[in-house]
Amino acid sequence: MRRLLAATFLALLSALPATAQTPLKIMVGGIDKQIYLPARLAAQLGFFKEEGLDVELFNSTSGSQAATALLAREVQGVVGFYDHTIDLQSKGKFITDVVQFAVAPGEVVLVKAADADKLKDPANWKGQALGVTGLGSATDFLTRALAAKAGLKNQDYTLVPVGAGDTFLAAMQQGKIASGMTTEPTVQRALKSGSAKVAIDLRSPDETRKALGGDYPAACLYMDRGWMEANKPTVQKVVNAMVKTLKWMAAHSAEEIADKMPKDYYAGERELYVQGLKDGKVQYSVDGLMPEGGPESVNKILASFSPNLQGKTIDLSKTYTTEFVVKANAGQ
Repeated sequence: MRRLLAATFLALLSALPATAQTPLKIMVGGIDKQIYLPARLAAQLGFFKEEGLDVELFNSTSGSQAATALLAREVQGVVGFYDHTIDLQSKGKFITDVVQFAVAPGEVVLVKAADADKLKDPANWKGQALGVTGLGSATDFLTRALAAKAGLKNQDYTLVPVGAGDTFLAAMQQGKIASGMTTEPTVQRALKSGSAKVAIDLRSPDETRKALGGDYPAACLYMDRGWMEANKPTVQKVVNAMVKTLKWMAAHSAEEIADKMPKDYYAGERELYVQGLKDGKVQYSVDGLMPEGGPESVNKILASFSPNLQGKTIDLSKTYTTEFVVKANAGQ
């Protein structure tokens, strides 16, 4: 009789429909870049599914392209740099950072090895071709900020969109750019080849302050503000997953993090991938909160070179929110 009841119970369970998962589309401004690693890692660890989310991650070549997809309602979220929330508000578009991945840009300025002594100083970038991921991207903003701090004007140099990875390396090796801003794992590959040297390192808050004159919290998840307000339960779930991921990262080594990532992200060289994580781990937030004074600092740095911000008053309270992160941390 007990066996019959057990069998009947199991049959009833199998007949029940599976709990529906909430679909969510997120675009990443370079899905294999280590600066945006928490998004893929959350999926690899199963944290999205634990929250009842069916998350699709899409790749784009740059943060500017990803932001365009968000504004076109093609996706509900973008993993990109916080600075886009300020830049887009200056153009009348309101997007909001809901969880902060990084407390520093995680970017590196590489220069041709033969000209490293000269080009490590942005004051000597006048007349040079400088590589960025894409025009209007965060690497564009940061390169212009470094140049402006050195006294250069936008017309004193040329920005060349070269992407990352193989396309960046080819541009550097072929002499199409004298200097370029990129991130891991491209940095380690360039250093190993001997074609480039590090000129400016923006992978830690301390080095970022030295180079830019202030903090520059960077990688985050941002959403259209109207969509965020209308879908708070879904936003809370995705932020829960991301905060859990950041805490997991803080408690594990670079090797352990690398082991969870897709093997093709290593670009064939796992040791270089792990080294990049070791060198850049300090960039990641441990709790997803926006650093105090971070928004004001980013706004000031952007205003130092961007005509979009001239004469504009930015409501920084609408560029980010801690509402969901605070709840996520309380529940961890």
